[in-house]
Amino acid sequence: MLDLTRLRVLVAVAREGSVTAAAESLHYAQPSVSHHLAKLEAEVGVVLVRRVGRGVLLTDAGRLLVTRAEEILGQVEAAQAELAAHAGLGTGRVRLAAFPSALATLVPTAAARLAAEHPGVELALSEAEPPEALTALRNGNVDAALIFDHDDPLPGDRRNTTTTPLLQEAMYVVTPADATWPGPRAELSTYAGENWIAGCERCRTHLASICARAGFAPRITFETDDYVAVQALVAAGLGVGVLPGLALRAHRHPGVRTDRLPGERRRVSLAVYGRPPAALPVQAFTTALTTAATEPQGC
Repeated sequence: MLDLTRLRVLVAVAREGSVTAAAESLHYAQPSVSHHLAKLEAEVGVVLVRRVGRGVLLTDAGRLLVTRAEEILGQVEAAQAELAAHAGLGTGRVRLAAFPSALATLVPTAAARLAAEHPGVELALSEAEPPEALTALRNGNVDAALIFDHDDPLPGDRRNTTTTPLLQEAMYVVTPADATWPGPRAELSTYAGENWIAGCERCRTHLASICARAGFAPRITFETDDYVAVQALVAAGLGVGVLPGLALRAHRHPGVRTDRLPGERRRVSLAVYGRPPAALPVQAFTTALTTAATEPQGC
């Protein structure tokens, strides 16, 4: 039978890249980490790591076991949370990973509602784009992940993940407020010859896709994940961009104009690991977040 402690050690070594760094992250002595690795290799009967200089590299078997270990440890964490939740909602914890515009809009409203209705439940927040948030969820580092997707499926393994749809937010083309254009302002083809400001990797992919449908390839001259910076660059006349409704709700620069793009939407949902029902604290937060998502959005 695989030992959970040794699996945690292997995952830490894979994450940190060396035995020394893994020992520091786990607060173990370095010889203890080496001992756990040796015992784990003896248990499975194959070499899992190879020393390279001051670091380590995983073998093929090591990479396979790390993937499974992350899933196992995530399930154990979820089971422990569910068992603890049987004591009721007097206490509990929800660790949430969410993308920036949601952290600035939906999450504060939901957090306030959760605190008012269940003051004993602790909410811990971290910022992460959807692919990283789902990895953290699968690894057991968070209890819930607030994510978005367009028409493209999120990368990564979505097995054993339960998703609750929250809202579909409109998409807007963002242009300088005082600029004039030769065509309709709500059609991307109007801006085919302009410089473009793009966001995260998946947002850039989506921008390229919708521009291709409009008959051109965007000339991307600036890239930033910061929706405040995107609007500042647009207001300065350095290009145009596309932003979702939550980003504009979180911050609206007075020097930009927004025009809704017909038919373009971004789906926002909450993902938790495992099958329903989730732990009671997570259920309570899901309810609070769903309520927050149904409130008027605007931009």
